[in-house]
Amino acid sequence: MDRQGLSEHEAAARRLQFGPNALPERKSPSFFRVFLGQFLSPLIYILLAAAALSVFLGDVEDAGFIGVVLLANGLIGAVQEFQAGKAAAALRQMEEARAIVIRDGERQELPARDLVPGDLVCLEAGGRVPADLRLIEVNDLRCDESLLTGEPDAVRKWPRDDDQGDLRASTAFSGSMVTRGRGLGEAVATGLATEFGKIAAAISGSQSERPPLLVRLERFSKNLAIAVLVAAVLLIAAGWLRGMPLAELFMVSVGLAVSAIPEGLPVAITVALAIAMRRMARRNVIMRNMPAIESLGSCTMIATDKTGTLTMNELTVTDILLPDGSEITLEDHLRPQSIEEEPLLSHAHPQARPRMARLLRAACLPNEASLVSEEEGWRGLGDSVDVALLHAARKGGLIHADVLADHPLLSRIPYEPDLKYAASFHDLGDEIRIFVKGAPETLAAMADAIAIGEDDQPIDRALLAAQKDAMAERGLRVLAFAEGRIASGASGQLTGAHLAGLTFLGLAGMKDPLRPEVPQAMAACAAAGIGVAMVTGDDPVTAAAIAREAGLRAEDDEIVTGPQLAEAEAKGPAAVDALTAKARIYARVEPLQKLAIVRSLARCGHIVAVTGDGVNDAPALKNAHVGVAMGRKGTDIARESADIIVTDDNFASIVAGVREGRVAFANIRKVIFMLVATGAAEVLLFLFTVPLGLPMPLLAVQLLWLNLVTNGVQDVALAAEQAEGDELAQPPRRPDEPIFDRVMIRRIVFTALLMGGGGFALYYWRLQAGAPIDLIRNELLLLFVMFENVLTLSARSERASLFGRRFFSNPLLLAGVAITQLLHVGAMYVPGLSDTLGVSPVTLEEWAMLIAPAAALLLALEVEKALRRRFTPRRGA
Repeated sequence: MDRQGLSEHEAAARRLQFGPNALPERKSPSFFRVFLGQFLSPLIYILLAAAALSVFLGDVEDAGFIGVVLLANGLIGAVQEFQAGKAAAALRQMEEARAIVIRDGERQELPARDLVPGDLVCLEAGGRVPADLRLIEVNDLRCDESLLTGEPDAVRKWPRDDDQGDLRASTAFSGSMVTRGRGLGEAVATGLATEFGKIAAAISGSQSERPPLLVRLERFSKNLAIAVLVAAVLLIAAGWLRGMPLAELFMVSVGLAVSAIPEGLPVAITVALAIAMRRMARRNVIMRNMPAIESLGSCTMIATDKTGTLTMNELTVTDILLPDGSEITLEDHLRPQSIEEEPLLSHAHPQARPRMARLLRAACLPNEASLVSEEEGWRGLGDSVDVALLHAARKGGLIHADVLADHPLLSRIPYEPDLKYAASFHDLGDEIRIFVKGAPETLAAMADAIAIGEDDQPIDRALLAAQKDAMAERGLRVLAFAEGRIASGASGQLTGAHLAGLTFLGLAGMKDPLRPEVPQAMAACAAAGIGVAMVTGDDPVTAAAIAREAGLRAEDDEIVTGPQLAEAEAKGPAAVDALTAKARIYARVEPLQKLAIVRSLARCGHIVAVTGDGVNDAPALKNAHVGVAMGRKGTDIARESADIIVTDDNFASIVAGVREGRVAFANIRKVIFMLVATGAAEVLLFLFTVPLGLPMPLLAVQLLWLNLVTNGVQDVALAAEQAEGDELAQPPRRPDEPIFDRVMIRRIVFTALLMGGGGFALYYWRLQAGAPIDLIRNELLLLFVMFENVLTLSARSERASLFGRRFFSNPLLLAGVAITQLLHVGAMYVPGLSDTLGVSPVTLEEWAMLIAPAAALLLALEVEKALRRRFTPRRGA
């Protein structure tokens, strides 16, 4: 078969014929459907019953107003929910899958949706199979097909020749995950034509789950509705015993139910979460599901990778050290983005150059990366370690393609974390040459000789260990190289068993620069009460050096190695917990040991966020409270297992996400406080009034106006409140801390008493003064609109003074407060609407009379905050 792949021209023609390699996306509900959904709640049913009763009693104006309010509220809610859904869908589009294909004889990385039948696709561990592939080459290839079959065990794959053999074993199916090895396959089906596409088409109508936070709040609203209905029945009974008309009692009870039930809460919360998702996206944090926002706010420990997360993942070979002590320091001469003309070996002593060349050859051959020449320089495609080694080899005059041509490849053992090495076998005619790269201690155990002088010498493992430690103490990532040979004719049995009796060639030190923003992010974590643990496969000495540079200092007893962890695991969970309770650096850790670390930290009481990018990171990502996958260098299986994708692979972005998570949860609390406190105040107003046999303080339509129109404008604006600035200066929220904690309940009761008591005082005083009841209701309704304005402004912070923060930081909220007031004042002058609501313009004297209690409410709320700041320690939201 032609291994050049399709030409770009042929690929474009097939794309027109077969269409994109993508499944039909689940259609978002239409705006009309979202609009109708706003009326599917018990509260709306009550209001519709009230409208029908009004028509039956001949009160067409009230029925018409209820209908208009329901339509307006449904329209506002639908717009907000529809926009939130569109924003979430747009964020999901940022998780575009990629694939490596061969076209025009060159490896290219393309969006998976651009694949066409006939494309040659390269597979490697950690990637998702982008289409149904007929396998041509495999190297220990295994695929997780549980998505298709339900079987948990990975399936071993074999190449298929001339349509013979097991079709399933020689096909890599779209959607399955490559758990091990490498492969090359020809795309035979894309999009809906794949096996996965056929299944997806059958289940395309399934619904997505709603965030647990929203479900809990809706359950709260329903329970509250039941309680309010019981109270309404009691209110009707009490009024009826006092001789009040049943129709009036029923309408007021409906209005009271509207007052008490925070019907706008689900929409406001959805908007708050959608806003948080957009803000996080701007910080390079993509939320794959909304519940992760809630978890981020209470995160107490981040277990982070080193490479690519704390560092730039731009490895550069800075040092080459031979066993005899010959060394080249290249930090100022070689960068990954450019390759200078001056040969690398010119920096070495003449007698050492042949052995340097041997080492670079061993760096070049067991290597699956490639270098592509572009206008701005050489760009690497593949693993960052392999790319750095190819740069160093080319700098030394070794061209990857030329070396491969001189050393025909027979077989390869790809690098796997559990192996700690990669090897390749090459046919040199009378013998098979072996080249190996990997961890120094792993290769030292395979070797029995070292390359010193013209003739190899017996190995001195103590010397090699000392050399490795010296390089690691400088914060370098150290890789070793070895070579060996076996007799020809063993090509069918080339395995790791042949990696013995090797010659140790030397070491290469690579530096991955620390991201400049990491130290500041580490300091922010410390201030926020969030612990940080570094989990890496690097040597403990190297890991400690990088950690110190990042600002993560650890004593010797806070550095745990993979073997120590394995020993503790053998003793039981208590032994593991004893290690993780104090550990801050985990070095030489196997990827699968991450899961043990995550579970232990959770047992120790932490809410754990863990980062990962590889196949073996998936269990830890899935079991952590918050799984964080790397978007740039991460594998598909890691991203699928995670709750969050960090698009720039940056630790500082994770910390920014934690901050935004805390902001989102704080805003949810603010919306809940404002809505529940307002409803409770109106209920108290009626509870103060009815037992005294006084006229109803507000009419049903007035209560509807107050809660579904004026309040409905402000709650969504409050959900968009900006950060207060000290989110990362507070400890994390306890995982078991309810939304309605003691602070929230105390604030609601205090505020409701002030508003309800203040409204009743005005109402009773004006009744005693002989004012007409319609005039009193007009004044009282305006007072409650002003109370809502004050409460909305005060709710911007649970503790900070309204006058001490950036007053104009949320223009949407200020506009919402202004619009609320303008709507109500405007209603006083609109014929028909003013009659329906029973409102009329107020005099300057009445304005002054009403501004006083509103200002008193603001003053009381500010005093309460000041006292809480002075006598109650701050807790993280």
